[in-house]
Amino acid sequence: MANLKEIRNRITSVNSTMQITSAMKMVSAAKLKRAQDAITQMKPYAEKLQEILTNLSSSLDASENEYAQEREVKNVLIVGVTSNRGLCGGFNNNVVKKIKTLVASEYKNCNISVLPVGKKINDALKYTTWESASSELYEHPEEIWNDLTFVNGSKMADSLMQAYKRGQYDQIVVVYNSFINAASQIVKNEQFLPVQVPEQTEDSNTIDYVYDPSKKEIVKDLIPNSLRIRLYKALLDSHASEHGARMTAMHQATDNATDLKKDLQLTYNKARQAAITSEILEIVGGAEALAN
Repeated sequence: MANLKEIRNRITSVNSTMQITSAMKMVSAAKLKRAQDAITQMKPYAEKLQEILTNLSSSLDASENEYAQEREVKNVLIVGVTSNRGLCGGFNNNVVKKIKTLVASEYKNCNISVLPVGKKINDALKYTTWESASSELYEHPEEIWNDLTFVNGSKMADSLMQAYKRGQYDQIVVVYNSFINAASQIVKNEQFLPVQVPEQTEDSNTIDYVYDPSKKEIVKDLIPNSLRIRLYKALLDSHASEHGARMTAMHQATDNATDLKKDLQLTYNKARQAAITSEILEIVGGAEALAN
């Protein structure tokens, strides 16, 4: 059994760790509230705009919508969204796993490029050897999490749209954590470009839009704006998921530290009781020796 000093040091260490994890949990809870409000307000608007986008795309010819042109998929860009910091459970690792699964299965015969949004995914994929035809890892835009605004998200979306229009990529996919609640996040991989047009069936209700001022001007403005909002929504989703995952992880860490502290305290009490009993036996034995 460890001596009393070692157990006391461990109790002190666990207590310090518990205070840190508890503080981090409260900080994440405060940040989660703001991030959750932002994504809750954005989701209905983004989803409705996405619905309009898909319906509009289905009514356009391929020549009228340059963002919906289907090509043979040879060059793929995967935008992986993680955080800059850890201590959030499997939040970052789940995105990395999803990307590796996509590369190994769906895109195994394609030329893969990865745009890592967040320091953690950049560190995880920096020395990864891909089994695809060829691969490339771009410099990660780490600073976007320092100032997550629609303007900064739009700059990234514009660069992705320009790369697709130039024919640099045949498909662009965004992999991120979708926020469900503080304890639950789901990893999604969404096709960003080309815009997916819903398949028309006999039961499909085709919406006949009236364009004002003109169809060309509406398409020119609406589709890029909807794509910017779609990417911004994914970033907000990931941002809220990060704080939810970190709050949950720190809550579990605090509970584990509390249980460990109780076990160490019990061990300390047993060791102290054993030491006291041993001293009493030594005193009694010495007294009997002197008496004899």
